[in-house]
Amino acid sequence: MTASQDPTTSPVTVYVRPGCPFCAALLRRLGRSGLRHERVDIWQEPSAAAEVRAAADGNETVPTVRVGPRMLVNPSAGQVLEVVAEVAPDWLPAAPEPRGRWRLSARRTGR
Repeated sequence: MTASQDPTTSPVTVYVRPGCPFCAALLRRLGRSGLRHERVDIWQEPSAAAEVRAAADGNETVPTVRVGPRMLVNPSAGQVLEVVAEVAPDWLPAAPEPRGRWRLSARRTGR
């Protein structure tokens, strides 16, 4: 994170609806990636629902994600991270520590 970045405001907003399994899956994957984001329930925020309709041809398709000025309708976590890399690269999460292959292969082989 750069010194000019506000740590409480993310350029990534995920528009969701309660009970949406696609939203839950995306939020899980983004959480695992470490990407900080805001979550907005379109049923609680009429202006958010209007933004989603504008991006999704009049539909309230969720998850819809805003990354800076770009809107992504029903994206994968990978697509969100790709756009973050283009629009706000300073917000990309740090790369996770690589997991040792020896541990995985030891479990598989029983060694």
